[in-house]
Amino acid sequence: MADAVLSARGFTYSYPNATAPAVADLTLDVEPGSFVVVAGDSGSGKSTLLRAACGLVPHFHGGEASGEVEVGGLDLRDAGPSELSSVCGAVFQDPESQVVMGSVRAELGLALEHRGEPPGAVARGVEEVALALGIAGLVDRQVETLSGGELQRVAIAAALVARPALLVLDEPTSQLDPVAGDELVWLLRRLNEQWGTAVLLAEHRLERCLPAADRVIALDGGRIAFDGAPADFLAWAIDARPVLATPLARLFATAGVGPLPVSVREARDRLRQAGLVPVESAEQESTVADDARYASTKRHGVAGGRRWRHRRPPAALELRNAWFEVADGPAILRGIDLRLEPGERVALMGRNGAGKSTLLRLARGLIDSTRGRVERSGEVALLMQNPGDYLLHERADQEVDPDGLEAAGLSKRGHANPNDLSGGERQRLALEIVLGGAAPAVACLDEPTRGMDRAWKDGLVERLHHLADEGAAVLVATHDVELAAELADRVVLLGRGDVIGDGPAREVLAGGWYFTTDVARVLDGAGRVLTPDEGARVLERELVR
Repeated sequence: MADAVLSARGFTYSYPNATAPAVADLTLDVEPGSFVVVAGDSGSGKSTLLRAACGLVPHFHGGEASGEVEVGGLDLRDAGPSELSSVCGAVFQDPESQVVMGSVRAELGLALEHRGEPPGAVARGVEEVALALGIAGLVDRQVETLSGGELQRVAIAAALVARPALLVLDEPTSQLDPVAGDELVWLLRRLNEQWGTAVLLAEHRLERCLPAADRVIALDGGRIAFDGAPADFLAWAIDARPVLATPLARLFATAGVGPLPVSVREARDRLRQAGLVPVESAEQESTVADDARYASTKRHGVAGGRRWRHRRPPAALELRNAWFEVADGPAILRGIDLRLEPGERVALMGRNGAGKSTLLRLARGLIDSTRGRVERSGEVALLMQNPGDYLLHERADQEVDPDGLEAAGLSKRGHANPNDLSGGERQRLALEIVLGGAAPAVACLDEPTRGMDRAWKDGLVERLHHLADEGAAVLVATHDVELAAELADRVVLLGRGDVIGDGPAREVLAGGWYFTTDVARVLDGAGRVLTPDEGARVLERELVR
């Protein structure tokens, strides 16, 4: 055990009042300098494993633990979070609860100051980690002014500033736009290679991190179900746990093309080697007709399938020349004109700091526009990025009624403290608090798939479709392009506070480099193909030819 940066032997842990262990009989070694991805469904034990690595389990959460765990040579039985922080940096799904200082500079320097470093060493450490993480422009900002994605990068920098031997991250790309998410993963890989920092990363959007990984550990019911190389993991997932397979793996498996690719580049290379060069077909031409119908809907107004010939029906939500400006600061939103019809499903996308969360707060009425108008036809429900803002009680069954608990998949965890739930479980519980009553006129959700596995994501899509069928407008701010492709009939793309794209989902999501799906990247010659099932049909036609 001494050579591994993290070693576990028969480790079993149960949270207080839990009816079953969160992890059971875990035996594994994480070698220095390795890059390990932890996969699994929501509640499979991923977060618990990471909490054990930094000592939060069992020292903070309580409960019962057995077996052995060593981190950097320190025994978990004797060393708590304070002692382990010298060898293990950690960033969890809710970085807003980890950041404790008022300014970014003070937050980054905190760990070095606690170690007694002199001011010069602290200043240099802050400068270097800010440059390494690409947040030099945020150093003099106040934490309260940061977007969720900016806050996440600051939390990662604070965990890395002392250069720990092990860095554990729970859903680190969940609040990052596609560009920033990809950059973060490859930045972690570079730091992993150059500094020798071992990375243990739990993630649901596996397509983002598998190309950088050396190894994948898949958990199921708190036990190790798979441990091996990324390519072998995809083959296992397709057969044993398809919801864990990446979109490209599902594309190739459904079309009967192999071997399964880990990255977009591998997928393109294998299609070329197989002589498969997809072209546009009648199926893609039909999407053009869909887009034309969408444009007609936008011109004439359609609600509940009924066309209004003389005047448009009242909008569910309308922003007219809406601005939001910060005193002595930048304009967050600049002249937004946005109209949502009843029953419309809209994905709101854009880079971190584009103003998506601010727009949702305007829609709900939590803040007022500094110029322009916001009109609502009825109640606006809002699920913000941090589910902890909605969880006020000591037990999950005190937050919602039994039906809500069952809908959240927590009927067996009603006695659990919400703080002991996984990030995905907390997210589902908060969703039931927000949407568990009568259908609102508008449902606004800010990064709702944070911490959710694909099975629960599919359930969320179905639920939001149902809400829209009942007449509610659905507005989802998301960096999850796969979610947008499955959910939205319209995508609104924000630049830096203004609308730079607004149109049918297929048109917006298939027309760029970053705000698009992996399937669209690989099959860029096949027209507006976004999902694995659509792409597989294209490849199957090519195989027949």
